[in-house]
Amino acid sequence: MLRMNQVDSHAAFRRRLIPSPERPLQLAVIVPVLNEAANITPLIAQLERALTNLVWEIVVVDDNSPDGTADVARDRGVIDPRVRIVQRVGRRGLSSAVVEGMLATSAPVLAVMDGDLQHDEAILPKMYEIVARGGYDLAIGTRYAGEGSTGNWSASRARISNFATKLSKRLLKADVSDPMSGFFMIRRTPMMAALPHLSTIGFKILMDLVASSPRPLRIAEVPYTFRERLHGDSKFDLKAAQEFGVLLLDKLVGHLVPVRLLLFALVGASGVLVHLAVLGSCLWSGASFRAAQIAAVVVAMTGNFLINNLITFRDRRLRGMRFWRGLLTFYAVGAIGAVANVGIGTVVYRLDGIWWLGGLAGVAVGLVWNYAASSALTWRKS
Repeated sequence: MLRMNQVDSHAAFRRRLIPSPERPLQLAVIVPVLNEAANITPLIAQLERALTNLVWEIVVVDDNSPDGTADVARDRGVIDPRVRIVQRVGRRGLSSAVVEGMLATSAPVLAVMDGDLQHDEAILPKMYEIVARGGYDLAIGTRYAGEGSTGNWSASRARISNFATKLSKRLLKADVSDPMSGFFMIRRTPMMAALPHLSTIGFKILMDLVASSPRPLRIAEVPYTFRERLHGDSKFDLKAAQEFGVLLLDKLVGHLVPVRLLLFALVGASGVLVHLAVLGSCLWSGASFRAAQIAAVVVAMTGNFLINNLITFRDRRLRGMRFWRGLLTFYAVGAIGAVANVGIGTVVYRLDGIWWLGGLAGVAVGLVWNYAASSALTWRKS
């Protein structure tokens, strides 16, 4: 049994942790995670040491990690009211996870850091002073200014990061040394102002926030040294690079045309090359134009489905049986466009005998229909 002084000590500890009118919540640390079960407990311990003078909470946003990350955070939350868990099932993405975590807390100041222990939690108090009392909207942990460092990065990773950083700085048009940083702190007011304009694409939410703000943000930077990962695997891969490119595209032209429509059109343009290649090959082998056009339509449609499923509708990506049903649906919704494609292409070819012109005419007819129908039916939101 616990002694009375132990009970009193535990009660005092709980009172210190739980926000109250005398000690309101000051800071929420948003930590998006995927397969970071081994890092959650050490991360909380590091935050406890760094944030002793603040009333804070950690919001762990887990994309249903198979390694039990959510269970580790939830078990800790049972005994520590500062630990909260948002477990997302059926959807993934670092940027959208950060936004959900920010909206799940009432804290007036929001920090974002990775769950892999590579960000230096020791600079969080300084970042808080800058944002909460220093007149700045945003404090960024930077690897590229002052005494900041990328640590023991390989030469190839450093080159990739430098290239992406230069692209981001051109887009943001802001005096920021590390726009690709995943370690920052922002006041809630400017975050909420940027919220309606966020793309929530990919893994670089900082760049999205700065580019989406309706007014220039007052930004400060705090140097830190990027640490090596101790447990788990890096989440940077080809998909992350792809989503970074999509985010850049969205911020460049998203105000003129929806980026999904633009991607669909670009995929369609690549399909034109496939279409013409198949059409030309079939005609060269002696097939009639009608037969060649049908073959070209089928091959191009299949290729377009695969690429759109991988890139354009990556957030609604079809897998398993849904993939095959989606493919059949894509064929079905494209049937009207395909009939028009073949019919109009044949008419144009018969008029002037130019095979590639007939092919292009047929492709153009089905483009708008295919996008509208496939968006509503093939990759419909669940």
